[in-house]
Formats: sequence, structure tokens, C-alpha cells
Amino acid sequence: MKGFAFRLQKVLNLRAHSEDEAKIELGRAITALSEIENSLLAIGQERVAAAAEQFKAANSSEMIRQYMFYILKLDTTKEELLKEAAAAELQVEQARQVFLQASQERKVLDKLKEKQEKAYRKETLLQEAKVLDDVRLDERGGE
Repeated sequence: MKGFAFRLQKVLNLRAHSEDEAKIELGRAITALSEIENSLLAIGQERVAAAAEQFKAANSSEMIRQYMFYILKLDTTKEELLKEAAAAELQVEQARQVFLQASQERKVLDKLKEKQEKAYRKETLLQEAKVLDDVRLDERGGE
């Protein structure tokens, strides 16, 4: 008797591959969002440092003005990064949904395969038990 063969194994392999691809895309989206968040943190720290330096007694009025422009530039950059972060969060959520869908589709086939394999094993055990019973009957009949 030949071993168990799942008829939809190629489809299962394809769905597992799709799930892996979706997981990679989700990782990329999370990485992009994380990089934006790190940039926002760095800009916040830089802004705090610039604001602290701006009004030091040794600074001329021109230097204070330069710090003011620099702080405004940091604020503008922060606003742009916040918009990028919102878009990146949306991409993360979309990638998460794609991954969850792909994962669910693979799991359905995994469960079907397990169910069919269990049924196959049960049938195999029943057939082996029949053969053993037949052999025992033949042995008794030959006495």
C-alpha cells in the first residue's frame, strides 16, 4: 500500500509561500515605520538641544535668529515625518491584513491535510486489522 499523498500539496505549498511573502512585506512595513519613528525621536532631541543653546548669554542676536530658523526647520521636518508615519502605519495595517488572510488560507489547507491524513491512517489500520484477521482465520482453518 502506498503512503499518504495530499492532492492539494502544491496549493498548500503555494499558500505557504504567499504567507511567507506577506510576512516579509509586513516586516518591511514595520521597519519603515520604525525608521520614521527613530527619525522623529532624533529630531525631538535635536530640537530640545537647539532650544537650550538658543538663548545662551554668549550668543549674539544673529546667532539667536539662526537657532530660531533651525528650530523652525526641525519643526517642518517633524511635520513631514508625522505625515510619513501616518502613511507608514496605514501600510503596516494593510500588510498585516494581507498576512493574516494568507495565514488563514494556509491554515485551512493544513487542517484539511491533517484531517485527510488522519482518515488515511485510520483506514490503513482497519485494512491491516482485516488482513491480520484473515491470516488468523486461514491459520485456524489449516489445522
